Amino acid sequence: MRYVIVGSGPAGLNAIEAIREVDKEGEILLITAEKYVGYSRPLITYLLGRKVTEEKMYYRTEDYLREMRVDIKPATRVEKVIPEEKTVVTDSGEEIRYDKLLIATGGKPFVPNIEGLTGKKGVFTFTTWEDEEKVEKYIEENDVKEVVVLGGGLIGLKTTEALMELGVKVTIVELADRILSVTFDRKASEIITEALKKEGCSVITNDTVVKVNGDDTVSSVVLKSGKEIPTKLLVIAIGVKPNVEFLKDSGIEINRGIVVNEKMETNVEGVYAAGDCTEFYDLIDGQRKTIAIWPVAVAQGRVAGYNMAGKNVRYPGGIPMNSVELAGIPTISVGHSNVEDGGYEILTFEEGNTYKKMVLKDNRLVGAILVNDIDRAGIYTGLILQKLDVSSFKDRLLDENFGLVYLPKEFRKKMLEGEIKIWLE
Repeated sequence: MRYVIVGSGPAGLNAIEAIREVDKEGEILLITAEKYVGYSRPLITYLLGRKVTEEKMYYRTEDYLREMRVDIKPATRVEKVIPEEKTVVTDSGEEIRYDKLLIATGGKPFVPNIEGLTGKKGVFTFTTWEDEEKVEKYIEENDVKEVVVLGGGLIGLKTTEALMELGVKVTIVELADRILSVTFDRKASEIITEALKKEGCSVITNDTVVKVNGDDTVSSVVLKSGKEIPTKLLVIAIGVKPNVEFLKDSGIEINRGIVVNEKMETNVEGVYAAGDCTEFYDLIDGQRKTIAIWPVAVAQGRVAGYNMAGKNVRYPGGIPMNSVELAGIPTISVGHSNVEDGGYEILTFEEGNTYKKMVLKDNRLVGAILVNDIDRAGIYTGLILQKLDVSSFKDRLLDENFGLVYLPKEFRKKMLEGEIKIWLE
């Protein structure tokens, strides 16, 4: 049996480990477009900000993979999949056969159409280790003191923090009316915005970059509002999209991402997909969507790997979740936390920079935002995933000492004994 894994992120690497648990002898080939294999993408901003060393970037090393008898093709891009021939074609023209194929190519940065952007030096995205190297080198060689970050989502804010650690003045430009608009409500966003401003960061909302000035190198950007901001460096961080363009003639079903079933199988026999490039069901609303977070990629990768090797495992679905510290303030958002009306009950607590929000529907917790007090995030997440009726204790959800003691005995017992599986069943 020959397994070909395309992509070396958490989905691909966890699939490999799952395969090896079941099949000790099968041939495994890992193909990745990146030159670095087995590193943690969330740490690239910490590397730029000099909070971690290069050695700390790896959670699975190439030596570890080779000990599991995995062949590795780094810096190799798959450009075509031909299912009827069970073959993938690389950017060098090499044709590689497979018996079982996993597509775990993740997401790729979305770059908008901006006047003067194409071909300019000083314009970067920031999602890979190689991006980090390029940005760091550019800052050093060009004595960059001011940077514009286009996008106030998670990637943009973590990149901003790293740049500020280097002593660079950062201006965030966000099209929405607030930063972190997808996962945070106005109050949570306001707390982080004020904390960033206190650290010297400028935050511009309801605006975007429409033009990049400069001959061959960025000298300034012009906003839709007409404001011009001098800068030698523009980081584009307005989001990612599933990296699936290379599959357009493969016959593999794609909506926004690759459509998979509970076994992470595509509509093509022998072809599986996992991670940020896929679409599967949201556990809360049952809608198909891409949930581009690490735990979901890990779980989907393991499910795919087990099934590829012959073990029957099903993925139950995931929920949106983000855990990040920004401007020294720990935050967590989980589930459907940023909702409008539509039958939702909202409970909130505010005190200084501490903010807690619970979102309920039909007496079940469906979302939560925690800012500066995240100690009970695991309990709230368990309640959301288990769809437990919280009517008997919902008035205590925001209590400072809320804990397992308030939960039904059976639920409490399951959590304590580890029987509640959050990401993999």
